[in-house]
Amino acid sequence: MIHNSNPSSMNERADMYPSRSNLKAQFIKRKEPIVYSAPSVKPPLDQSLIDQYANDGFMVVEDVFTPEEVAMFRRELNRLRVDPAIEASGETITEYDSDEVRSVFRIHQVSEVFKRLAGDPRLAGIARYLLDDDVYIHQSRLNYKPGFHGKEFYWHSDFETWHVEDGMPAMRALSISVTLTENHTNNGPLMLIPGSHKEFVVCEGHTPAEHFRSSLKKQDYGVPNDGSLCELAAQGGIFTATGKPGSIIVFDCNTMHGSNSNISPFPRSNAFIVYNAMSNRVGAPYCDRSVRPEYICSRDSISPIATGADYD
Repeated sequence: MIHNSNPSSMNERADMYPSRSNLKAQFIKRKEPIVYSAPSVKPPLDQSLIDQYANDGFMVVEDVFTPEEVAMFRRELNRLRVDPAIEASGETITEYDSDEVRSVFRIHQVSEVFKRLAGDPRLAGIARYLLDDDVYIHQSRLNYKPGFHGKEFYWHSDFETWHVEDGMPAMRALSISVTLTENHTNNGPLMLIPGSHKEFVVCEGHTPAEHFRSSLKKQDYGVPNDGSLCELAAQGGIFTATGKPGSIIVFDCNTMHGSNSNISPFPRSNAFIVYNAMSNRVGAPYCDRSVRPEYICSRDSISPIATGADYD
């Protein structure tokens, strides 16, 4: 595996993290901090969790939301899945081999419940601290993984896609997944490779036109090759994020992650919110393709997210 520490020469746009474009698989050393706030700034969580995030690229925090709050989120989860207006919007993604709902996007704009969740200080406060900036929602969605039929999400770094297809310039974004159902080892929970956030994996291939139409169902481009994954897993292992409803998984935008299919009888669903630093707003894609739709990548009418009020 080639390790490239001077990638700017590979692209005439001085792209710090070139990928696809018929490049060979290789690693590029991360150029940005992981925790942006200074050590003197008091964190919103125990320092041991912040240290884990810095070292591993993720952290799991239990019991962030109460059972009553989780019950409210789940009612809204189920309502949005069958809402005719949501289905007609074209912002609902189904599984690639069935009509079962895989994801509902833009939940912070179509649902008052999830709008308040996105602005909740228990989430947005963590994002502000780790990114040391005002933040906005780059993307939000509900991920449904029903029992028996929920399909896998293959290994990928979110930043690779957001950089190449959305024009996100730097690694100053993170995701927070709020678990809305029990995450067992056998119902397709999130898996992450510790330490993988410290290097960018160049993916081979190219970016097809309107790639989002297929990639949101089954991603074939913007995924690392087997050799890259073997090397990352040999160095860091694989962590399976199990936990109770109401927990959160916070992970850096460049952390390699994925999940298996759910062939168990038990559904696995979560709310997924991406916080990006205001100083890291997206520009033109780093590929010769049109911008992705607004419901996948926020680029219009961006403003710092306000912290929400308590739930009624």
